[in-house]
Amino acid sequence: MGQRLNMDKTAKGLGAQRVGAVRSSGGYFGALQLAAEVAGRFRVPKGGGRATDPGWTERRLIPLSPATLRRLEELAHRLHVAPLQIAALLLEKTLDRVAQEEVAQLARSAGSQS
Repeated sequence: MGQRLNMDKTAKGLGAQRVGAVRSSGGYFGALQLAAEVAGRFRVPKGGGRATDPGWTERRLIPLSPATLRRLEELAHRLHVAPLQIAALLLEKTLDRVAQEEVAQLARSAGSQS
């Protein structure tokens, strides 16, 4: 798939300073960011086959609605990957955004409703 983009080197070459990550949540820029994430993380396994994230070692089945699967298939087609690879990537990105405090707050809320 190519080599990883060195953001520090790119910033230095442009005479800029890297100050942090920019997060995009949706729309055109979100799609571009997702495509960049796929390009940066996915690698073809040594034995050949479909490019994937080498850190993904667990395999699970998850239920999806037909509408969700269609949306994943559309994204996957554009990025030349499998639909559930997109689902895994989106799941990871969403979990990264959820702070531990938010999880604790959700747990307290769920406990108080029982």
